[in-house]
Amino acid sequence: MPNIKSAKKRVLIAKENAERNRAYKTELKTIIKKFDAAIAGGNRDEANSAYKVAVKAIDQAVTKGILHKNTAARKKSSVTLKLNKLA
Repeated sequence: MPNIKSAKKRVLIAKENAERNRAYKTELKTIIKKFDAAIAGGNRDEANSAYKVAVKAIDQAVTKGILHKNTAARKKSSVTLKLNKLA
């Protein structure tokens, strides 16, 4: 446990940031699962709209510092390949 006042503040801020990051990651996983469900359903229009939402969410996660850019590129590539297989 920190003794210095500024260190105590940093602990609290780090905790808040970790919770926020966890929420963003959870939301991103949910969006990708919705895309996977649309692919499993075989509905091309629904899959296209879910694809756009997923790619946008992945890009926003990189901007916010939640995902590394290479991880995001891998996820976007995986999503794109799934969409193209549906066609």
